[in-house]
Amino acid sequence: MRPNVLILDNSKYPLLFHEDRSWRPFLRDADVTVVNVPSGKRIPPLEEFTHVLVSGSDASILEPRAWRESEAQAVRDAAAVGIPILGSCFGHQMLVYALSGSDHLRRSPVPEVGWITLEKLGDDELLRDAPNPWHTFSFHFDEAFDLPEPWRILARSAACPTQIIRYGDRPIWGIQGHPEMSPGKARAILAVYRLFAGRARRRLICRGPVPGEEDRVIGRVFARFLDQTPEASRLEAGRSGR
Repeated sequence: MRPNVLILDNSKYPLLFHEDRSWRPFLRDADVTVVNVPSGKRIPPLEEFTHVLVSGSDASILEPRAWRESEAQAVRDAAAVGIPILGSCFGHQMLVYALSGSDHLRRSPVPEVGWITLEKLGDDELLRDAPNPWHTFSFHFDEAFDLPEPWRILARSAACPTQIIRYGDRPIWGIQGHPEMSPGKARAILAVYRLFAGRARRRLICRGPVPGEEDRVIGRVFARFLDQTPEASRLEAGRSGR
């Protein structure tokens, strides 16, 4: 069955950021529907889709917004029926907000802007054969922390202990970084950030990637994510009582 992917695009300025464009090269021959949630567009019935992607955002997950609540409900509804979900950056935080609440989100003590090093902490089908350490681009000022069960932490960085997470054994993953972003786009974002950020914020920029460290892990991650099927997920959820 060809995957039918719903992308929940969280860009406040979608004409500038085009969050979905970074994901599309990794979606193979999947059918893709993009819904920009901050603009108030209606999220279509979830039973139409096999997978849900939750994008990054130029908004903060800590800012109360009406659209944040509608998206959180969509995440809960997708989780309830076993649809595989993958979130990046804001989307990663949204999964925690939707499934565990705002008490597990905070401003990052040390924001990560630039390329960071991830340490894998456990085996997981999505990260199989991924290098350890794994170098990826990151751009976040908020983070998840002190996660309750059934969340499992799969990777951390020196500054953020919840870089990659999974909701128990359910097909729900969050990635705090932006491994889907090409090095060229990442450098362009950093150039704009340097131009408009104040001196204190410019000091936050992590080092750039050393040649050979730009691990393109995300292609394999997406392939394994798309191999997840809603039917198998619902069956497993029913057997385990989750």
